[in-house]
Amino acid sequence: MRSHLLNDTTAESYRRSVTEGIERVAAKLATTTRPFTGVTVDALTPRIDAIDLDKPLLDTAAVLDELEEVYLRDAVYFHHPRYLAHLNCPVVIPAVLGEAILSAVNSSLDTWDQSAGGTLIERKLIDWTTARIGLGDNADGVFTSGGTQSNLQALLLAREEAKANTTAGLRIFASEVSHFSVKKSAKLLGLGQDSVVSIPVDHDKRMQTVALAHELERCRRDGLVPMAVVATAGTTDFGSIDPLPEIAELCEQYGAWMHVDAAYGCGLLASLRHRDRIDGIERADSVTVDYHKSFFQPVSSSAVLVRDSSTLRHATYHAEYLNPRRMVQERIPNQVDKSLQTTRRFDALKLWMTLRVMGADGIGQLFDEVCDLAVEGWKLLAADPRFDVVVAPSLSTLVFRYIPTAVTDPAEIDRANLYARKALFASGDAVVAGTKVSGRHYLKFTLLNPETTVDDMAAVLDLIAGHAEQYLGESLDRAS
Repeated sequence: MRSHLLNDTTAESYRRSVTEGIERVAAKLATTTRPFTGVTVDALTPRIDAIDLDKPLLDTAAVLDELEEVYLRDAVYFHHPRYLAHLNCPVVIPAVLGEAILSAVNSSLDTWDQSAGGTLIERKLIDWTTARIGLGDNADGVFTSGGTQSNLQALLLAREEAKANTTAGLRIFASEVSHFSVKKSAKLLGLGQDSVVSIPVDHDKRMQTVALAHELERCRRDGLVPMAVVATAGTTDFGSIDPLPEIAELCEQYGAWMHVDAAYGCGLLASLRHRDRIDGIERADSVTVDYHKSFFQPVSSSAVLVRDSSTLRHATYHAEYLNPRRMVQERIPNQVDKSLQTTRRFDALKLWMTLRVMGADGIGQLFDEVCDLAVEGWKLLAADPRFDVVVAPSLSTLVFRYIPTAVTDPAEIDRANLYARKALFASGDAVVAGTKVSGRHYLKFTLLNPETTVDDMAAVLDLIAGHAEQYLGESLDRAS
């Protein structure tokens, strides 16, 4: 079995195997006509259950044939222009090349003696990102697995910086449409269920700063500690961007840590035309960015950034076998000193390759295109009497609801929209997301593919209306 180990004697076998796999994927991408096949759980589960993992096929071609049956054929393909559902982006080729390289070399970014140049590349990219944000010369950060981990680490730092004698009086303030990871992080950090104070949003789904000021004042009056305010630059449901400058003023006034969850909106850091939408982000104490959302990177590629590098000490633990304290005096850079993770992939290489091939302007141009596409989609929905659209887009998300002319019962309209989404997914013709607004079911386009067109959106809207009308027609037949 040593023939399967990647080393100097198997380099040619590695080349053949990887090339064969790449050719399969390339052929699949070139011939995929729908984002999904519509396969069901009940249909796919027996195929995978039937595979005996204790009986290897012993042949790469045979394994790839099997993989076609259990994965490649029925995968959900984000590159397809009618995949419009979640915050999944099509990926750029330089990043995929970086993925292939980092997987083969298999550096671990925890210590210098496992990564060397990888450590310095990651640090360079952190410096590049903090400079784009404007956090200042003392800023720092580290790559993470995703926005949830980045938010967790940021709130951990905020908790420690609050210097409270007890966690019972700590409070986190976030908008009612902020990411669920804020509440999840509070739980993981040992804070009470009441520690996250939900702030109402305005018509555009942005945090109401008047309400935030009221809650901060009440927190102070009640003898509690305003640990952190989480401002969102690109909410998951609406792409809305909280008023960052006003929130920064309130954080300064009340001594609260300002965290900006820009997991989605970080693409604006490279934007050629819309960077001003996140003005005020430079005043944050910490920022979450997900390059695997709006920088067109493969999962995973994220980072948490901080204004004051010394705050990262709250994530530092020294182990004699790994990163003994003496290494700090010897100025040996160990990224594990900043991270919640120990073993960690060299995900930074993907962004490095992208910037070196395309440049930041190339990324920004792609993100600007999807933001502009969302505006066109908004116009399309606003002019279509079949649909109710919630808010004008701040980034590239549209939330809307099919409204039939002959039915007025909100619950029945809910069921029609739910049915339409499920039927569309089952058909494989397109994939859209769903959410709730004021307790009612809505549908969602998350536009992250510059190849998607207005015609694609119009066609999907027609499909949604058709499925909803079919459900309502059948419903009326059953009722009669």
